[in-house]
Amino acid sequence: MRKILGLLLAFVFSINIASAESINKTLTKLGVNKSAVSVSIKEVKSGNTLYSLNERVPRNPASTLKIVTSAVALDTLGADYQLKTQFYKSTNNDVYLKLSGDPLLTSKDLEQLMITAREKNIEPKNLYIDSSIFDEVEWGEGWQWDDNLNPLMPKFSAFNVNGNVTSVFVKPMSNGSVADVYTKPFYPYLFMNSAMTDYKKENNLKFSRFVEDSPLFSEGARRNMLVVSGDVSKIYSRTIPVFSPSINFALRLKEAIQSAKFQYFGNYAKAKLPTKEVYLIDEISRGLPPILTKILKTSDNLAAESLYKHAGAVWAKKSGSIQNSTNMTSAYLNNLKISSDDIRIVDGSGVSKNNLMTSDFMSEFLVYKASEKDFETFKNYLPAPGEGTLKNRMLYFKDNIRAKTGTLSDTSAIAGYITSRRGKVYAFDIMITDAKTTPADKKNVEEQILRNVYINH
Repeated sequence: MRKILGLLLAFVFSINIASAESINKTLTKLGVNKSAVSVSIKEVKSGNTLYSLNERVPRNPASTLKIVTSAVALDTLGADYQLKTQFYKSTNNDVYLKLSGDPLLTSKDLEQLMITAREKNIEPKNLYIDSSIFDEVEWGEGWQWDDNLNPLMPKFSAFNVNGNVTSVFVKPMSNGSVADVYTKPFYPYLFMNSAMTDYKKENNLKFSRFVEDSPLFSEGARRNMLVVSGDVSKIYSRTIPVFSPSINFALRLKEAIQSAKFQYFGNYAKAKLPTKEVYLIDEISRGLPPILTKILKTSDNLAAESLYKHAGAVWAKKSGSIQNSTNMTSAYLNNLKISSDDIRIVDGSGVSKNNLMTSDFMSEFLVYKASEKDFETFKNYLPAPGEGTLKNRMLYFKDNIRAKTGTLSDTSAIAGYITSRRGKVYAFDIMITDAKTTPADKKNVEEQILRNVYINH
């Protein structure tokens, strides 16, 4: 019996060596610097390592970090948790709008709250907004200042509404004249507009923040200024983040009040909801499934940051902050007895280049998640080939892979689960930080490594 067991172990060991050699040959053939690649692949059932390379070298995980931060948030809040935007009335005839930082809140949601208040014949003296769920920090540590026009990286706040973005439109006027520039929905950007109408040219427009330290404008004005230049021959639109989520929220709330014909014409002030002598008018409840779908399938950064911060607020029983959220994560990992010595988390989305993680940590984390009773539900939030961030990737594997991708400049990463042809399930993490390799080549390396696992195991 021992002899048979020994032969079996030797056979398995020889397969793993063959697999390692095959993957190493693949990396060499593709001309990738092996020192820039980290890989950890573990069988889910046993936790045994199938293949590893630089698995304990800390690298930037990019958006694969969302696997960890969303899993921690889900564990803290529970699968049935609801983010609630609530509208209250006090016995003093004041109304309070208590925010949750719901990343999917829309103008229509605000209008529905106002319609309910109107139907209940509420005519308040004052309207207060309770934004205490979050602190005042609206961008992540290490986020790049020159990415502040990227619609995928809006500021996140208790005042989230409509994704915290607006659209800038550039409309050609008479030939040779300055084009018309405006926002829709309205947001009070100040435009330094030198975009010219030229019907003989294709659209060639440039957008940038006004960064000149000019005495002609106050600091606040400079922060809210956009420079638009170039040529335009047909109407053009571009989605950009709003500079101030709270200003954007106030505008959308005013529109909702007017649209609902709710009888309130005053201003808004920030104040905490009283604990007594208030009653609920109406609320907008948002379950976690649509938020987790946005985070893990389409890699939505606003949703990731907001949910992570909200969970940290619930865990700490105080206003949400990145410190509360990272403390929550440390406590979660300590409870699982997973070492966090080689990782650093500074945001909820993976946008910051200050985040650090090892492939060994991620694959171990994924193996643990596979042992939980809600594993299938969590796994199904990850994109399959043909959907989300895998819309045009990993099609070869059909339904045998679920994975979260991550991309930053010079960085490509992918992590998740793969079922081989023999039916074995593996947790994997691949991170490539090579400035000399194109993004397409990095993705090809990832796929070739995973094909090796799928075919040979």
